[in-house]
Amino acid sequence: MRDARMDARVDAYIEKAAPFAQPVLRHVRKLMHEACPEVTESVKWGMPFFLLHEVILGNMAGFKQHCSFGFWGPEMKEVLAQDGFISSDAMGSLGRITGLKDLPADKVLLGYFRQAAGFVESGQRTKSLDRPRKAVKPEVEVPMELAGALKKNKAAAKVFADFSPSCQREYTEWIADAKRTETKARRVEQAVEWIAEGKSKNWKYEKC
Repeated sequence: MRDARMDARVDAYIEKAAPFAQPVLRHVRKLMHEACPEVTESVKWGMPFFLLHEVILGNMAGFKQHCSFGFWGPEMKEVLAQDGFISSDAMGSLGRITGLKDLPADKVLLGYFRQAAGFVESGQRTKSLDRPRKAVKPEVEVPMELAGALKKNKAAAKVFADFSPSCQREYTEWIADAKRTETKARRVEQAVEWIAEGKSKNWKYEKC
């Protein structure tokens, strides 16, 4: 019976790899499962990945002239930096690997794999990738001229309140940018008319 932790797509990937790369990829795979019995495999972006509790520990890849293994997460990056491994997107975390001789000793590599798993098991790493939070846009400031006009038109006011912030902002900025009082008044009148009809500021350019 096939080990449920093993992914047939990884077998296929290794079989298609260059002859020099196959023993490297098999060895890394073997040590990963030895170090982390609960690890599972997947293929993402065309490369084999190793996951623990659905959190990515690392990925390996075979190229025409070298292989690479990349650990995921800032914790392992710090550990490896202390040991002299400078991370590179092109060469992974362990540098350019052209054969088994370029891999760290089995004992060292097993230790790295266990450390990576430990960060997940301890709860220090809970997701594969930490994405920067998107800056929160400030609330839309409605010009007093538009606010006053909307108060007099309940239908338009309700539609405007249901608009997305970006749609609201298109109207408010259009009105706020008017330099002359007369221009602003005309824009307010036009805006309320369009809003009452459920139209966005740029409705003329929107595809039906």
